[in-house]
Amino acid sequence: MKDAPLADRMRPRTLDDVVGQDHLLGPERPLRLGLEAGRLPSMILWGPPGCGKTTLATLLAERAGLRLRSLSAVMAGMKALKMLIEDCRTAHRLSEARTVLFIDEIHRWNKAQQDALLPHIEQGVIVLIGATTENPAAELISALRSRAEVLALRPLQVRDLVSLMQRALEDREYGLGSRGLSAEFGALERVGRLAGGDARRALNLLERLAGGVRDGQTITAELAAERLGRPEILYDRDGEEHYALVSAMVKSMRGSDPDAALYWLARLLRGGEDPIFLARRVLIFAAEDIGNADPQALNLATSAATAVQLLGMPEARSPLAQAVVYLATAPKSNAVMRGLKAALAEVDRSGPLPVPMHLRRTTGTGYKYPHDYSYGIVRQVYVPPRIRDKRFYLPRSWGYERSIRERLDWWQEKLEALEAEEQED
Repeated sequence: MKDAPLADRMRPRTLDDVVGQDHLLGPERPLRLGLEAGRLPSMILWGPPGCGKTTLATLLAERAGLRLRSLSAVMAGMKALKMLIEDCRTAHRLSEARTVLFIDEIHRWNKAQQDALLPHIEQGVIVLIGATTENPAAELISALRSRAEVLALRPLQVRDLVSLMQRALEDREYGLGSRGLSAEFGALERVGRLAGGDARRALNLLERLAGGVRDGQTITAELAAERLGRPEILYDRDGEEHYALVSAMVKSMRGSDPDAALYWLARLLRGGEDPIFLARRVLIFAAEDIGNADPQALNLATSAATAVQLLGMPEARSPLAQAVVYLATAPKSNAVMRGLKAALAEVDRSGPLPVPMHLRRTTGTGYKYPHDYSYGIVRQVYVPPRIRDKRFYLPRSWGYERSIRERLDWWQEKLEALEAEEQED
């Protein structure tokens, strides 16, 4: 162990050593109560890197008194799974021993591989513990999710990481205690912030700092700032964090908070996100969440998307930021999208109703040409008679849609006035 990285040497050895997951392991919590009663259900541990999924699986198996076998879904395929399942079945047949089968990054397995686990879970041969950084609802088959409880692990807070690092500095057997090192709180706090909730990363950074000082010295905040510099933004373009950050940016624009929208845009850019992907999200937002409340929004978003394609990075940041701020501060309306959804629902409900004869291109019998009438409007039915009273687009009373709403009301008044005059004549 002395040659292993500090993060491996300092893995928790009991459930009480685990930090940051009190919502699962605290007193009177269901998982803790189940373990105390000798029950360990199949489960999926879902959480970001470095939050303790692998360690927790090991400790749960140990606490439950069950044998543990592990596979990495990245390295192992169906053949390795079948061999391991056969080992589990043999142990169960000879001594009725159940096995905890831990599968790291289980989301990497395809449907067939996930299906292969189901009968063995149902027969009680294995207790499945899967670990994933991706959303199980999107990456795991429903049959597997129905047989395994999904437990969400939280990223570790800075205070949790500081506690772990302090423990590592004091631990003489597995940590750095034999070197007599100490660290200023500011140094540990900086490391904790740079680690981004990842215990493994925090301990690796601490080990790097410790390698640059003599035994008995203090790791200062100045040294941490000098050695570690700006945080590295860990980002997976195809992973859960990708969708979380994009969702945060979109929801900040929808919530009319330009500062938050710029922050999430900055996080995405620092993580190396494709600016063209971001430009597409901006375009979609302009149409879906602003619409006719500010018709200029879609024009600006389109111009920004064109500029992004012409400029490339890093210059593309400027039009993206301009568009994000404009959209965040623009009046919002989803009336157009609500109207489209309502129209689509009506099509699904009523089927392909025939086009009225006066609207058909070939005949046009009875069609009234609006330009021949006062104000360029005339009363006639433009939909199949069966749905003539349906209304799909209901403009809001703010932004530019207020003008649209007033115009529609004004047209209605004029039509009613003209019809009244015709009746008098």
